[in-house]
Amino acid sequence: MSNAQDPAQGRTQDHASADRVVIFDTTLRDGEQCPGASMTLEEKLQVADLLDTMGVDVIEAGFPIASNGDFESVAEIARRTRNAVVAGLARAIPVDIARAGEAVKSARRPRIHTFVSTSPIHLEHQMRKTQDQVIDIIAGTVAQARNLVDNVEWSAMDATRTPIDYLQRCVETAVKAGATTINLPDTVGYATPSEYEAMFRQVRAYILDRVPNGEQIVFSAHCHDDLGLAVANSLAALAGGARQIECTINGLGERAGNAALEEVVMAIKTRGDVLPFATGIEATMLTRASKLVSAVTSFPVQYNKAIVGRNAFAHESGIHQDGMLKNNTTYEIMTPDSVGVSKTSLVMGKHSGRAAFRDKLKALGYELGENALNDAFSRFKELADRKKVVYDEDIEALVDHEIAAAHDRMKLVSLSVIAGSHGPQRATMKMAVDGVVATEECEGNGPVDAVFNCIQAIVPHAAKLALYQVHAVTEGTDAQAEVSVRLEDGDKAVTGRGSDPDTLVASAQAYIIALNKLATKRGSMNAQAQPAAE
Repeated sequence: MSNAQDPAQGRTQDHASADRVVIFDTTLRDGEQCPGASMTLEEKLQVADLLDTMGVDVIEAGFPIASNGDFESVAEIARRTRNAVVAGLARAIPVDIARAGEAVKSARRPRIHTFVSTSPIHLEHQMRKTQDQVIDIIAGTVAQARNLVDNVEWSAMDATRTPIDYLQRCVETAVKAGATTINLPDTVGYATPSEYEAMFRQVRAYILDRVPNGEQIVFSAHCHDDLGLAVANSLAALAGGARQIECTINGLGERAGNAALEEVVMAIKTRGDVLPFATGIEATMLTRASKLVSAVTSFPVQYNKAIVGRNAFAHESGIHQDGMLKNNTTYEIMTPDSVGVSKTSLVMGKHSGRAAFRDKLKALGYELGENALNDAFSRFKELADRKKVVYDEDIEALVDHEIAAAHDRMKLVSLSVIAGSHGPQRATMKMAVDGVVATEECEGNGPVDAVFNCIQAIVPHAAKLALYQVHAVTEGTDAQAEVSVRLEDGDKAVTGRGSDPDTLVASAQAYIIALNKLATKRGSMNAQAQPAAE
């Protein structure tokens, strides 16, 4: 299959002996549905650009009908994406499909991804439709989508709890109406690998037997991690004939999340003996993608997360360390550099110039515009004056903070805190809101409480603090603190993350970033209810 077009109708492939697996990334759609993980337009564009550069075949850019903000972000991603297919999600409702078609029409390779529930429990309690009524809906809405674009994906929501004979009938209807990709999602994370593989095998065999040119249909897996089986199920689907896997960076997604893109890619890359497939992903960019998504969503990556966690290549056990010193293959099945992890370096300091800083950012995977570069360089010089040594991780934390806060309406100007064993503690804060600087002085039950009381006084709000977490970016007593703050206001939840050598400054930054996200989320919400999809 040398230089054949892949099923995503996008990139070319050159894998003489391996079957090509299409990587469909839904970080910007399903990932953003994770409570607290909302992104601004600029943040979505940065993520989309990186996904396109690293070789993702299909970028599901959003849910255009959900809000004007979602529509605009999908349309802009469609306009600027160079290589990947750009998909917009739509319910099986004519207005949804028309809106998705409008959003992706500027893409070089547009796709409409439409879905409808098929399981008895969904038909009875959510759809309130009969099986025959849903069949009619599939036929009509898939045909509508196919009239707008040549690349149509259809999904059977809750496929794994759908009787196989009815699922086969639904898939046949979608294919005959014009669907080119069929997705059979494990919407609630219920399936086991053997069950999921068997489902794909049965449905695919049925289509090959009954539909002319059925072998041209791409079958897709979309798995949730409620039982911790999302990646295992996705790989099992390949054995059943699937050739597209839908996943997200860091496994971000609703409830327990989705299959993690980095885990899927590295499983295929590392275990070619039992997974004779290939992807088009540049694996050395996986760590950078993980850090960017973590920064823009303010969702920290757990330390022991596979592939991209901080401890993924760390060895503390004496036996493990001894083996690593003799031969690293004793306890590492892949090398850190294969996923873009570089050894900590100390090459930057307070005497480093702008050109050296730009080169360092490029080596770390950042491409900043001139204004963003100037802001980041100013912060770097301030940091270099305060820390003895500046590690790569320090620079990444610094730039990621700039990315997260670049377009914020509310920003910290200055902070001073009086703390100690004899309370109450007192904080004095200056904060800019839409360019206007306000000053407040507040007491609190501890310095963090005093800081947060200042923010509450300057920007009154009803949000509740649901999470406050601190960890060090690097080692040493002068290490930067990285603080995560989660705010909840009714059914809305957002997370902010800040970093600074002063833990209290980092705490204020994180809270203010979260507050900005909450304000943005309120502004972008409309009356349109957004259902949980897949």
